[in-house]
Amino acid sequence: MPYSSEQDSYLTLAGKSSGIYKDRGSKFLYFAFPLENEEEIKAELAALRKIYFDATHHCYAWILGPQGAQFRANDDGEPNHSAGDPILGQIRSHQLTQVLIVVVRYFGGTKLGVSGLINAYKTSASLAIEESEIVKKWVLGRITIQFPYASMNEVMKLIKSEQLTIVNQELGLDCVLTLEMRMGLLEGVTAALSEIEGLLVKND
Repeated sequence: MPYSSEQDSYLTLAGKSSGIYKDRGSKFLYFAFPLENEEEIKAELAALRKIYFDATHHCYAWILGPQGAQFRANDDGEPNHSAGDPILGQIRSHQLTQVLIVVVRYFGGTKLGVSGLINAYKTSASLAIEESEIVKKWVLGRITIQFPYASMNEVMKLIKSEQLTIVNQELGLDCVLTLEMRMGLLEGVTAALSEIEGLLVKND
């Protein structure tokens, strides 16, 4: 009995990637990270600055949130919109979120001009994405339910049919389960559970 909609999914990267792109003597070291929040972004940026402390620029862009509502692009001293925006553009063109891409530049002695910089940062970001894998993930929601043991079979049948995850269980006089599922399933599963005799749904 499907309760889901496709509005609760998003695309991100399966894992980290890194590599190097060269243009007229300049080296562009690119890095991509899938992540969950701004704290992780700050940690990755700080780690790269520590390792590549002698680089000319650390340019980056990131997008967070299932709908990509939070984002930032940083040129780190390059001409305005010549570095951060091309990186951000690549993240958006691949419809990704929960992603940080950093491009660390070592200047090679030859100025590339704004159009050359845009191309170099765009290409580096594109390679960073290509060298990882794009995966679909689900926005998850949780509910906690309480029910008598007599209803266990009915509850477990629904959990199995909808492939819900039990993240916590307390077995006392009644059974208390915390269930995790795709957000798109939440409303339908909650309604179905509420029809089981003696079951209470507690909002997390």
